[in-house]
Amino acid sequence: MEELTTDGEGEDASTEGKDAVPEAMRKKVDSIVEDVLKQAMCTIRDLQKKEEVPGIKYQVPNIKWIKCAEFTVGKGLLQIEEYLKTWELHESWLHWTNYLSDEELEYSMRYHYRVRWSIPTCRKPIPRATASVYFIIEVSKIKPSTLPVEVYFLVETNKLIHRPGESRFKEKWLKDVIESKISIMKTITF
Repeated sequence: MEELTTDGEGEDASTEGKDAVPEAMRKKVDSIVEDVLKQAMCTIRDLQKKEEVPGIKYQVPNIKWIKCAEFTVGKGLLQIEEYLKTWELHESWLHWTNYLSDEELEYSMRYHYRVRWSIPTCRKPIPRATASVYFIIEVSKIKPSTLPVEVYFLVETNKLIHRPGESRFKEKWLKDVIESKISIMKTITF
């Protein structure tokens, strides 16, 4: 421990020593904190690159789609059914899929399908409203026939076009459509 003196010289010397030690400690602490922060930032960047961080990256399910040469309307329907099994929906949702039409374009053929979703219950076996998801399977006329078909889908009342393997389907989309239909029906009087 440092001895305190009462004369002026000793007082200046002791306060200089006290200020010098904390200044050196501050510099050391600052450098340690700076190093820790740099390491933490590097670790976070590495984890974001290597691992899936919940809420940022999702595993988007998909299936192996049929080749253009093998496509038929029936096989397209079966492929859509297979793809729907990858969606994470509550078991109470029921659906039925049907073929709507085909459309011939200059360089491809488009096949349109509709999947209607509802949640029937014991009290209401006939649902008050349904939500539709429209699928388009595009078979190219100019690309090699060994390539898979192009598939797109969109949810009723939405304009955003989704692609399997790039968009993760959310059950909330179906609920929103049904809720909006029910709220509109409440405003209509017959």
